[in-house]
Amino acid sequence: MRSRTLLEEFREFIAGGEVIMLAVGFIMGAVFGSLVTSVVEHLIMPIIAIPFGEPDFSDLILEVNGSIIQYGSFLTTLTVFLLTAVGVFFFIVKPYNVWARRQGEEEEAAEPSELEVLIEIRDAVKHRHD
Repeated sequence: MRSRTLLEEFREFIAGGEVIMLAVGFIMGAVFGSLVTSVVEHLIMPIIAIPFGEPDFSDLILEVNGSIIQYGSFLTTLTVFLLTAVGVFFFIVKPYNVWARRQGEEEEAAEPSELEVLIEIRDAVKHRHD
């Protein structure tokens, strides 16, 4: 039996489903990230900015002894981060957890418990002797 070459092993690795699924997941994650960013920047930030007059807090600065502290840029970035995290939580994590819980319940319902199997065995043995 001949040993596989490095090229054959690499080809098998790349052709494997795991790498392809990882690539698809990465691409979908990047696209979804841009979608969430767009929702936050173009829909939510303008709504949040209604009381302030602008959807961007970058103009908020503090000058102390000639040093400029751009806390407004930080507030904008923090707000986008928090809103993105909230969006990911409610639109990805929560639905996935509900789906995973339902899958687990279906699997539990499909498979009898250990006690149920033991009771069936006991009843089958009992009926043989009757």
